[in-house]
Amino acid sequence: MKIQVLGSGCSTCKKLYEITQKAVAELGLNENVEYITDVQKIVAMGLMQSPILAINDKPAMVGFSSDIEKIKRIIQDNK
Repeated sequence: MKIQVLGSGCSTCKKLYEITQKAVAELGLNENVEYITDVQKIVAMGLMQSPILAINDKPAMVGFSSDIEKIKRIIQDNK
């Protein structure tokens, strides 16, 4: 599974990255979370907002959430 957080590099994007890393660890997954700040990759997904949680190169969540349980559900639902 490929897990990515895409964003502009702002504090909100970094926070989603940190929460996503924690969610992956709590789920016991052996996956690395990639943090991408290349705006062109966001545009290539057809999106104009950030941050984005992408799983297997597809947007799974657009916008910020501090709810780790929600992020864990999204990861599990998109395996």
